[in-house]
Amino acid sequence: METQRRTLVKAVIWNVMGLTMMALVGLIMTGSMMVGGAMAIVNTLIGLCCYFAYERAWAKISWGRIHG
Repeated sequence: METQRRTLVKAVIWNVMGLTMMALVGLIMTGSMMVGGAMAIVNTLIGLCCYFAYERAWAKISWGRIHG
């Protein structure tokens, strides 16, 4: 089982990577740094919350883990 702090750090790092990619995709698709950036920020906030909840739910499930 991992701590909530570890889950949060993993979620933040993952979302920083996603934010960067989404900003680039938004810029390429819209030609606007502002629109691309806004899309990336909204996507990142939603993704961060979903990822954190997902990881915490899986942390409570013992299926597939090897306990030594």
